[in-house]
Parts: sequence; structure tokens; C-alpha cells
Amino acid sequence: MTYVEGEIERVRPQRFHETEGLEDWRVLGEGACAYFRAGSLAAGARLVQAISELPDAEAGHPDIDVRYDGVTVRLITLTGDFYGLSERDVELARSISALARTLGIPADPSAVQTVQVTVDALAGPDVVRFWRALLGYTDRANSPEDLIDPHRRGAPFYFQRMDSPRPQRNRVHVDVWVPYDQAEARIAAAVAVGGRLVSDAHAPSHWVLADPEGNEACVGTAGWTGPEPTRR
Repeated sequence: MTYVEGEIERVRPQRFHETEGLEDWRVLGEGACAYFRAGSLAAGARLVQAISELPDAEAGHPDIDVRYDGVTVRLITLTGDFYGLSERDVELARSISALARTLGIPADPSAVQTVQVTVDALAGPDVVRFWRALLGYTDRANSPEDLIDPHRRGAPFYFQRMDSPRPQRNRVHVDVWVPYDQAEARIAAAVAVGGRLVSDAHAPSHWVLADPEGNEACVGTAGWTGPEPTRR
């Protein structure tokens, strides 16, 4: 891993996407993700075994989900004071893609997404304490407004500070992080079945949508050429 003045060197989403050998991967809200269409549990298990034998796999702590038809891998560097992509993730992602190609297992970048629950809160610390206790989650990298599953399975929670109550608006919404090249299609699909676009003021970072009854959700990306995703 590369350090700058004793700190982990952060890799921004655009730089990650522009790096040769990472075409299988997409940066989402929760790190870099890739989906490999193994076609069977046996083929998926062979890929996981090969990943486990990589020299950097143990240090990289990849999150791996194996299903009957494919394998999802997520990479993110998580320490007590850092949460994001690092040079270690770049090298590990490149190695995993090379393994998949050797095993004849194709990647499908359009098949990845992550989901985050966002809570609008007036009394932020009190609300955070409640959800931390209820979920058994922990603070994310010293952030007072983010909770994560210590087992890296459940959706993260983000607590957005409100200055005043906002009547007639839901206080909890879902953020859906999709690949940068899938966002417009996902939004179009939601609108086609009765949803509406509330705001595209922050596109291509994120769009705000609402269902037919006004419940809001965000579609977010870690853009190819756009700015870093921002929270609303």
C-alpha cells in the first residue's frame, strides 16, 4: 500500500475508472464492485479459491458474495480513520480481474449496485445513538453521521442534519448507488412505472426521484467525469 505522510493514499473514483485493467469494476457508494458471471457454484468457488491465494487478498479484506450464478466482489479500505478506495484496492482489483479471465469467467459491470439508508435528523447525535444500538452497527471512520455494519453485510446508514422540520416530506429515504453508465437507464425505468424526477441539480453525482405517493429516493454514482458524489 502507498502512504503519503503516514496516511493511506486515497484513490478518487475517476482515477480508478481510468486505470488500465479495471474495466470490470465500478465505483459505487460502498467501494469498488465487480460481478463475475460464473454460471455455477462450482465455478464461483474456484474463483473465490483463486482470490484467497492472492498475496494481497488477506490484507485487502475483499467482501465476496457467492451465489449459484455468480460472484460479487467489493473492495474498500476500512481503518479507524479511513474509509474509501486506496492504492491497495487498485492492485487487488486488477489481480482479481486477471484471475477471472484466466478461469474464463466474464464480468458484467452493469450488475452491481449498493444501497444506503439516509435519515434526516434534527437531533443528530441522539438519533445516531438509537440506530447504533438498535442495529448493532459501529461509527464509520470517526464520522459522527455514518454507521456501518461491522460484519460488512447490511446497508450503511447516513444521518443528514436538518435545520428545521420539513412537513409533508418523508424523513427516511433510500440511496441507490449504481454504475455511472447505468444511472440514466435506472432513472428512466423508475419514471416509466410512475415515478417522477424531483431534482437533477446535482447530476451526474445524484438525482432525486419520488414514487407515485411522494416518497423520495436518490440514484447516485461515483462519476466517470463528474464530481465526487455529494449528499443532499
